[in-house]
Amino acid sequence: MNKRILITGGAGFVGHHLIDHLLKKTNFDIISLDRLDHSGTLNRIWEILRDNPEKDRVKIVWHDLKAQLNDFIINKIGNVDYIFHIAASSHVDRSIAYPIEFFLDNIIGTANLLEYSRRYCPNLKMFLYFSTDEVFGPAPEGVFFKEGDRYAAKNPYSASKAAAEEICMTYCETYNLPIIITHAVNIYGKRQHPEKFIPLSVRKILNDEILEIHSNPQLTEAGRRYYLHVDDLAEALLFLIDKANVGEKYNLVAKEELSNLELAKMISEILGKKLKYMMIDPKKTRPYLDFRYALDGNKMKEMGWEPKIKMRGALEELIEWFKVNEEWLHLKQDRNL
Repeated sequence: MNKRILITGGAGFVGHHLIDHLLKKTNFDIISLDRLDHSGTLNRIWEILRDNPEKDRVKIVWHDLKAQLNDFIINKIGNVDYIFHIAASSHVDRSIAYPIEFFLDNIIGTANLLEYSRRYCPNLKMFLYFSTDEVFGPAPEGVFFKEGDRYAAKNPYSASKAAAEEICMTYCETYNLPIIITHAVNIYGKRQHPEKFIPLSVRKILNDEILEIHSNPQLTEAGRRYYLHVDDLAEALLFLIDKANVGEKYNLVAKEELSNLELAKMISEILGKKLKYMMIDPKKTRPYLDFRYALDGNKMKEMGWEPKIKMRGALEELIEWFKVNEEWLHLKQDRNL
């Protein structure tokens, strides 16, 4: 009998890539749980399943995790061996505009899933909570946060993820749930929502629009990030199924650190278009900008996993894909942001 995995947020960016990876690399039966909000769309799942002979291994269940899972949803899901909790509200600017929405989605939603897990999943082998490097707050130059370092969330999004992590670990200690936590850097790849920096940059450069670059207050240096390709991320999550230890946390890192200006210039160069940009004081758009995020990846490296995909080549392939699939650059965005 095939193992069964529940993926929350399966119609989201990371979730649908994980489903695709599981179909290619395992014989798991997959249940995708999603509420299909502004960032989740079944078009993602349709694109990866339409020509896949293994598509019958995927079941789609609708549910908003702000509500407890009722008997109907529990029966639709059935027994599961693994839960990968990927679903989250994740856009920092939106979290500043709508903080309560983020607390409900990321904290209450996680608590409801944990309650379901302890009450209805007696054979659960792993509950993976997908978190972010942002829980650690800004990393000074030369600093790389380890899994056990202190948290210093600076916005409602990162605070909601940090709070949910603590709740997860409480369920691990109190109820013996087999929980692990991952911290990931920025992720990029196909079918990402256009509010994210890479597709946003591609769209604005293609349309000869001005791209705003968050900088230091002096407007002299752009913020810095690590970018991990979503295929590398999916490979890391599968790796942890066999290698992780219950109750531990794992940093999922990328090899290349770039400023957002360097990244925008790389995109414009690949597109063969002039970059029009403006450095902006983040205090005008965010109460606090985390100028740099950075994680220490030695734990995963010592276990045998490292990212493989080089960003320049992956960007070239991704931009060609966006040219053919331009609809993914023009999804409706929140007018208030």
